Amino acid sequence: MPHDIRILTEAELREAVALDIETIDVIEQAFTALAGGDVVMPPIMSMDLPAANGEVDVKTAYIPGFEGFAIKVSPGFFDNPKLGLPSLNGLMILFSAKTGLVQALFLDNGYLTDIRTAAAGAVAARHLAPEEVGTAGVVGTGVQARLQMQAAHLVRPFRKLLVWGRDQAKAQACADDLAESLGIEAKAVAAPEELVAQSQLVVTTTPAREPVLKAEWLHPGLHITAMGSDQEGKNEIDPKALAQADLYVADRVSQTEMLGELRSARAAGLWHAGIPAELGQVIRGDAPGRRSADDITIADLTGTGAQDTAIASHVYALLGDSAAGTVISA
Repeated sequence: MPHDIRILTEAELREAVALDIETIDVIEQAFTALAGGDVVMPPIMSMDLPAANGEVDVKTAYIPGFEGFAIKVSPGFFDNPKLGLPSLNGLMILFSAKTGLVQALFLDNGYLTDIRTAAAGAVAARHLAPEEVGTAGVVGTGVQARLQMQAAHLVRPFRKLLVWGRDQAKAQACADDLAESLGIEAKAVAAPEELVAQSQLVVTTTPAREPVLKAEWLHPGLHITAMGSDQEGKNEIDPKALAQADLYVADRVSQTEMLGELRSARAAGLWHAGIPAELGQVIRGDAPGRRSADDITIADLTGTGAQDTAIASHVYALLGDSAAGTVISA
């Protein structure tokens, strides 16, 4: 018997869902569910394709109580700009959790991944950053740098923003964009240590393979969210920083020890604190979070399939009976 499948393009998805508090709350639910122990989430399937200067990640998760589950495919081919093509693209397929039938195909070109990743950063800030954040800083100048700051501002409405990147012109452009979109003071700085010194909340959004944030820059009352390291070999945070922080929290320990900052700290022989807490455990109150305003905290976000299922299910619910997209019978 044929059934309907709804197909939406990136443009249609941008009309349907935005980076807002509702989206942040949905992603927080994914973290909470993940800490509950009943989520079925296999390891990330990751292919490194050096011959094509590319990589492909496949993520999925089944969350009890959700009507659907998503499989997300994210290719990144970094020579594409030379061909006039974007580096990143991808799609999400939403299946019925009851029948396994395809419900929707989201041809998002990475848009849903972008906003769920930014929302995850906001969840980390909501539960780990100091209550009062006067100045925030972002290391990186791309799409995720902009989105992370927009998301963080929703939960910690800082008044000043600092941006650092290896390309000063791109850093200034990022600062100008965020000053306009957030209506706050934003400027590019010449050195990352200057950014860290002045900030209470710092997000790193780079594909760096050598640390862009040093342990000696840490100071009381600082929260760091590292979200760039999502493949073996990437490393944004000085491994010594994880050992020196008052609290290190993973999105998923099994992933951060393979792909995230925890991997680098363990490889350097600097992690001796046993199994760290996961963000969902902190949200649920099963593990301690920030204990005082002076604590130094680090969140290591590698991105989870649970977040993809959460955002895809959220979009499908928002669509409801609307006429958005194209419906085919299969």
